[in-house]
Amino acid sequence: METNKSASGSLLKISHFNIDFWVDGVWYPAVIDMNMELAPGKVTAIVGESGAGKSTVALGLMSLLAANARMSGSVMVKDQEMLNAKPLLLRKFRGKEVAYIFQEPMTALNPLFTIGYQIVETLRNHFDMGPKEAHARALELITMVDIPDPHTSIEKYPHQLSGGQRQRAMIAQALACDPGLLVADEPTTALDVTVQAEILDLMRGLKDKLNSAILLITHDMGVVADMADEIIVMKDGLTIESGTADQIFNRPGHPYTRELLAAVPKLGASKKRVLAYKESSKPAPVLKIENVTIEYPKRGRVPAFVAVKNFSLEIFPGEIVGLVGESGSGKTTVGRASIGLIPIKEGSLEIVGKDISHATQKELFGIRRHTGIVFQDPASSLNPRLPIGESIGEPIFLAKLAKGPELARMVEDLLDQVELPRSYRNRYPHELSGGQRQRVGIARALALTPDLLIADEPTSALDVSVQARFLDLLQELQGKLNFACLFISHDLAVVDILAHRIAVMQNGLLVESGDRDQILKNPKNDYTQRLISAVPVPDPAEQRIRREARLALKK
Repeated sequence: METNKSASGSLLKISHFNIDFWVDGVWYPAVIDMNMELAPGKVTAIVGESGAGKSTVALGLMSLLAANARMSGSVMVKDQEMLNAKPLLLRKFRGKEVAYIFQEPMTALNPLFTIGYQIVETLRNHFDMGPKEAHARALELITMVDIPDPHTSIEKYPHQLSGGQRQRAMIAQALACDPGLLVADEPTTALDVTVQAEILDLMRGLKDKLNSAILLITHDMGVVADMADEIIVMKDGLTIESGTADQIFNRPGHPYTRELLAAVPKLGASKKRVLAYKESSKPAPVLKIENVTIEYPKRGRVPAFVAVKNFSLEIFPGEIVGLVGESGSGKTTVGRASIGLIPIKEGSLEIVGKDISHATQKELFGIRRHTGIVFQDPASSLNPRLPIGESIGEPIFLAKLAKGPELARMVEDLLDQVELPRSYRNRYPHELSGGQRQRVGIARALALTPDLLIADEPTSALDVSVQARFLDLLQELQGKLNFACLFISHDLAVVDILAHRIAVMQNGLLVESGDRDQILKNPKNDYTQRLISAVPVPDPAEQRIRREARLALKK
């Protein structure tokens, strides 16, 4: 087996690393004088707020930044200088020596090719493999990352997979060449807790088997506690603190680090949320779903399949219902069907008293003025050709509520609400970080002050401090506007903070629903119990005990 140890003993060594971006005639610093060293067999996590420079560092390692970036300093991988390296050397290292799990799988995967083809292409580019051998290895990798029905899924295109399944497909592609350095940028963002636990075990196994290293970029402090040996804390492009996981979690030195840790949501620590009305005087539901079945039709070699079966749910004004379950369980399908983006096969579906089960496009246009949706993939849901100010203002303009200076003022107010600078209205989506793009999506969803908000993983790309402020903002806005909300998430700690009731899905079926405390503290269903036991906690010592106990149960 090839060793991953370089002559210097380090797999990755970054020295005085600087990255700037040329925007509107000015160089803006994104990473300032960064230094770090990563040894084989170790995991270093970079944490910090959205826009701190975490992903910029990761992309800069292999010169994957946009053309308006400039870099200086030194980036050594296996004693080879990567800064200003020739394209042939970069091509040799990318994928094989340094593999990436990117933050947004929908935009990182090629929409024109099946996921199987893309994994096979990676393998054949770096190894002397025939088509059959590469296909067999791709199938093995897809099975390893727990994508359902691997023999069928290998022939699917990215848009035919759920967000979590796309993330797993990208992880399979990243692991294909057994890389010496795995750069994992939010690798578990779209994954439910049970699959997240399996993927972290998979990454840990790769590290131990190959003596490789992992550079982990995440806002999930539970994942950091589970994986990291060393932690680097970034803010505004600067490294403000670094140390072992034990030091950072238990003895943080910088006030900002303490603020980050204090903002981490903890399961079971939230106060009970009380609705403004009594059960006896419950108003008419904003969303009413009765015995709904949703089927995706046959496409090419992919057969038809039932994604949701006999699903029923009601959401009332001022109420937040958390919808949880594994990736592929049907959560996003229910959310999209709830505003008429996906047709239903059986059952009935009402929004503000109007049945949309068989509504025409013209009828749906009027009904959608009462709804807003935050999509799971912020990059793919924003028009890359429109400045974000136009994306946010578009629903208001199309609804003919405002134009000109009044529309500009409303857009600025919405940017204020999601804590983005007003100057960002002229920036394009690719100029924002993943978390900033998610906030743009949230602002756009709230533009029409909806009666019903569908929030599909709205906090998945947000760091913990911004997430905490967003959750406060959502509760504050709901108090003012009294909208109903279907909150789809795999983060049970976030659902614990927000939800009045929780519904649990598995394989397209509603397996359990009830009051938040009833579901989280006294779950009846075995599947719900497994979900809760897999939630990572932001404490390295406790997380190690939980992981060992979970692994012992599997044996």
